[in-house]
Amino acid sequence: MATCPPYPTPPTGPTGGALRQAHWWQKRWVRYGALSTLLALSGLVILALVREQTGTEGFLVGLGLAVLPVPLLVASFRWLDRVEPGPWRNLVFSFAWGACAAALIAIVANSFATRWIATATADPSHADTLGATVIAPVVEETAKAAAVLLVFLFRRQDFTGIVDGVVIAGVTATGFAFTENILYLGTAFGTDQLSGDSGIASVTAATFFVRVIMSPFAHPLFTVLTGIGFGIAALSGERQHLRRVFLPLSGLLLAMGMHALWNGSSTFGEFGFFAVYAAFMVPAFGLLTWLVIWTRQRELRTVREELPAYVLAGWLAPAEPFALGSMRARRVARQYARRHGGRAAGRAVAQYEAYATSLAFLRHRGRRGRAGADFVVRERELLHELWRRREVARPALERAAGAAQAWPGYGYGYAYAGSVAVYWPAYGQGGAGQVHGSVAPYPAYNPYRS
Repeated sequence: MATCPPYPTPPTGPTGGALRQAHWWQKRWVRYGALSTLLALSGLVILALVREQTGTEGFLVGLGLAVLPVPLLVASFRWLDRVEPGPWRNLVFSFAWGACAAALIAIVANSFATRWIATATADPSHADTLGATVIAPVVEETAKAAAVLLVFLFRRQDFTGIVDGVVIAGVTATGFAFTENILYLGTAFGTDQLSGDSGIASVTAATFFVRVIMSPFAHPLFTVLTGIGFGIAALSGERQHLRRVFLPLSGLLLAMGMHALWNGSSTFGEFGFFAVYAAFMVPAFGLLTWLVIWTRQRELRTVREELPAYVLAGWLAPAEPFALGSMRARRVARQYARRHGGRAAGRAVAQYEAYATSLAFLRHRGRRGRAGADFVVRERELLHELWRRREVARPALERAAGAAQAWPGYGYGYAYAGSVAVYWPAYGQGGAGQVHGSVAPYPAYNPYRS
């Protein structure tokens, strides 16, 4: 077995002249600093605005109640992203954008638009209705979609499909709903303080039931439609410019439409809210949940179908494609590594699983002609990351595959490399294969090779 990465290492010296030095505004720490400052200032301003409207006591009550659904929602989206988990920094940014920047934009823009309509029409009640059903959906969904767009543009290698779009959009909307719930619950508490109501009959209890118990998924459901549009666009080829623009816009328009229907349900009569909830929201939630879970299963199938090429090339052990294509086997591998090598080993196996999944998706896009011009560089990076962790990850994954006792859909045979016989699954063939040449791994596929 080779003892060093068999892939050619990048040259360390200059290859054609000195690289041009990046401008100061192109440096990563400058961009990170500017973005962090923007979100921090937005958070301080939104904190002051919400506290001004609810009072200190109302703000604290609203904060305590609004935070309850947040861990459950974030954990749900993180669970959906277990096949190829994105970095936590993307989720932190998305939540912060929704809770701070998007919420601030919504409060300022909605208030300005509603006051302008009330002044122009001299009908404040009509202005409130129009603001809730027309202005708010457009402003809020656009503000939340900005976070998805930013991740799509500047974290492109982390945004590879529908699940990524759903997760980023859902976490952004969770942050937005968190801030909005503080405002609504804090205002309801202030109303109860003035009227003397308390307990189940209070406005606070009714607001909590509607917003936190019945519909904690409302805002995530709207924005997830935008995320699906971006996710499908991420699967498109780089030259499909119309598709990459049209699909996100279509998702955004659908999100606005569903948001408008939800906000306007109170104008449909006494039972309008419950009718919209039962006829539209629950079925839509069920349909989108099925779509995301089906997409997750398809991603696991892609892992099982694409990684065998790297088994033949020598980069992966024969059992790994099956183990990496099963969430149960992945979990067993991490547990085995932690038990025998500590937390660092478990973390290395988790990283190995993530890199292998990214490699499978990259190869899948390459075969379909949808890989970017950096395919070769990205493949090399992922293979090097796998090679660095192989001694810890391979025993754990082989153990996990063995624990499953069977590799469904796989045949078995012998591959020959020179005079060395290697036992390998002949995926779908059930017989022996022939591999001639060196036993050292080599790149399995290059869609740009002439």
